[in-house]
Amino acid sequence: MFTKILIANRGEIAVRIIKTARRMGIKTVVVYSEADADSLAVEMADETVFIGPAPASESYLIADKIIDACKQTGAQAVHPGFGFLSEKAEFAQRCKDEGIVFIGPNAGAISAMGDKIESKKFAAAANVSCVPGHIGEIADTAHAVKISEEIGYPVMIKASAGGGGKGIRVAMNRKDVEEGFPAVRAEAKGAFGDDRIFIEKFITSPRHIEIQVLGDKHGNVVHLFERECSIQRRNQKVIEEAPSPLLDPETRAAMGAQAVALANAVGYDSAGTVEFVAGQDKSFYFLEMNTRLQVEHPVTELITGLDLVEQMIRVAYGEKLAFKQDDLKINGWAIESRIYAEDPYRKFLPSIGRLVRYDPPAEGEHGSSHLGAYTVRNDGGVREGDEISMYYDPMISKLCTWAPTREAAVAGMGRALEDFHIEGLGQNIPFLAAVMDQDRFKSGALATNYITDEFPGGFNGTVPTDFQTDVMTAVAASMHRVMAARARTIGNGLAQRGVREDWVVFVDKQERTVTLVDGAVGLDVVLSGEGRTLSLTETDWRPGKPTYKGLLNGRAFTVAVMPAAEGFTIRHRAAKAQVVVLTPHSAELHKRLPAKQAADTSKLIISPMPGLVVSIEVALGQEVKEGEIVCIIEAMKMQNIIRAERDGVVKEVGAKAGDSVAADEILVEFA
Repeated sequence: MFTKILIANRGEIAVRIIKTARRMGIKTVVVYSEADADSLAVEMADETVFIGPAPASESYLIADKIIDACKQTGAQAVHPGFGFLSEKAEFAQRCKDEGIVFIGPNAGAISAMGDKIESKKFAAAANVSCVPGHIGEIADTAHAVKISEEIGYPVMIKASAGGGGKGIRVAMNRKDVEEGFPAVRAEAKGAFGDDRIFIEKFITSPRHIEIQVLGDKHGNVVHLFERECSIQRRNQKVIEEAPSPLLDPETRAAMGAQAVALANAVGYDSAGTVEFVAGQDKSFYFLEMNTRLQVEHPVTELITGLDLVEQMIRVAYGEKLAFKQDDLKINGWAIESRIYAEDPYRKFLPSIGRLVRYDPPAEGEHGSSHLGAYTVRNDGGVREGDEISMYYDPMISKLCTWAPTREAAVAGMGRALEDFHIEGLGQNIPFLAAVMDQDRFKSGALATNYITDEFPGGFNGTVPTDFQTDVMTAVAASMHRVMAARARTIGNGLAQRGVREDWVVFVDKQERTVTLVDGAVGLDVVLSGEGRTLSLTETDWRPGKPTYKGLLNGRAFTVAVMPAAEGFTIRHRAAKAQVVVLTPHSAELHKRLPAKQAADTSKLIISPMPGLVVSIEVALGQEVKEGEIVCIIEAMKMQNIIRAERDGVVKEVGAKAGDSVAADEILVEFA
């Protein structure tokens, strides 16, 4: 077996590979850029090699630097992770030529299947069912429009070398193609160094289902069943699960057999993924093959018990697969939620900053879901205090839960998301929790347009349920009581003063009169006039702690709590409210306070996120119509087009191309 491998990647996947290598007794070398000098992967590796500035095009994407690092450290093999050089056939061949083992498929397989255009040609020749489309190269925007109109709208414009949701647009009409084609080409060039584009028919309300395949260098190939990745936003996977709630055994077997046949046809000899678009009627069509480890591989590991990174290393070393297809079985159900540094309340735009608090749920078995035990796995590459930069993908970690049934796995994910606390930047945990709570998601009625369908106006949180309102009421009353008791013990000998029992709690505008009574195991919150009592058992809250964990009438919960100018801000999953605890007299005065008026920003174009200004498309004094492009901001490898929301004349331009801007910074002001 190898004694030392180099990891040509960063973040959570580098940490993930290190963990497996350690277990196998293999030393690791991690390369790093300026932005990753203090990263967790660098801390964990046995050796490290600095490879240049933060932009990937000047560090992680330069093959010479990776090869030199291998030679410098004596690494016998290189694992590319995903992204960067993982699907570059030239890099795999270069490693072979230099006597370094590439822990991935052979260069020929990557060439045949890693390129999206060539893979479709190959699949068509092999009689694999493919989505209708144009699989040749496209010269320019006019050519793209002509092809799109021949196929028929809607179409998908996609980078040939793309991956991870980058370099993809869905075009509903000619205008979308005219704007989308050059944008996709620019994203592809910047992210992958390859601006070739293809166009295919976009299937309405499709599902995204992929088959994990694994081959060795002795001609053996198996599939490890499927993953459903239909919950996507901007073609970026957000929630994945294994197996798929759509497939029956017959369809699963057919998809698996087709994936294995395709892998066999190209002599595939590592872990890879054959992706399909599936109709709600269980029809399916080949999309592409990702000739690398997938981001969502943990859910496959959880239902099969296999370590895919270990299998890739063993296969690369020349070992035969130790199992056959009949040895593989599906055990239980697994869900993965991608925790992203993005603000769901700002249309999911990237959020850059420092992780002031990073407190993920404990890994291992838990028993606090109302449906029973579940297991938590969290693949992360950050620590509290680390910074999420604008140069790379915004993923913070991948949170997974496993349980014997899908219902229990979903319930477990909801609880795990409650227990995940992050401060310092925007993150999508409330959104993920909202999806877990939806009846449609629980039913398994998924589609790639799920988020668009369920959140047509964007994400603004959810209205508290009756249970959540009860939780917020009880928690606020409990915290208020603790803080009042603490205040009585500080100075002036007030510790003996009596404790008030009658209070009024406002959950946003909902008013509730409560009486607080010491219960047998905690605090009883008597809801005056409602004829019921909330029994609260609190576990570990103290003033200053950002989360409150407890049991309400025997049901476990975790809420995020933060002191506000008046009272507390409390969030349970996707529901958030301002909660105030007052005396009856103060409550009467509180109700008379005028509502705060929001500031008028209708004449301003402000940056929705921190990032880099790619271009300013307007000038001082220019008349601008609603819908016209004002500027383009780039962050985390994605370009965001900002349009005018009203007609107006440009009064002031506050930024220029090349400027770094913060969230809410004024870019353009209209007269």
